[in-house]
Amino acid sequence: MAALLLRIEGTVQGVGYRYALQREAGRLGLTGWVRNRRDGSVESLAQGSADALEALAAWARRGPPAARVSRVTASVPAEEPGGRESFDILPTA
Repeated sequence: MAALLLRIEGTVQGVGYRYALQREAGRLGLTGWVRNRRDGSVESLAQGSADALEALAAWARRGPPAARVSRVTASVPAEEPGGRESFDILPTA
């Protein structure tokens, strides 16, 4: 199982971005989490197949209709993420 850490910047808070990303991740069969960051960005850690992670990263560049994404940074997490059984929305960090 592969993992991908995403940082999404732009107008991505207050527009339903986390909920839409959670739905998309579920549709793709991914597990992990998404949360707002205090700096105004959204961060997500997803686990699953490489194809599904690539599809989520592509979706993240668009986001839901009200979002205005200016940049998406994708990286492999430094540590192996713990196994989750679902895709959750976490508190702001």
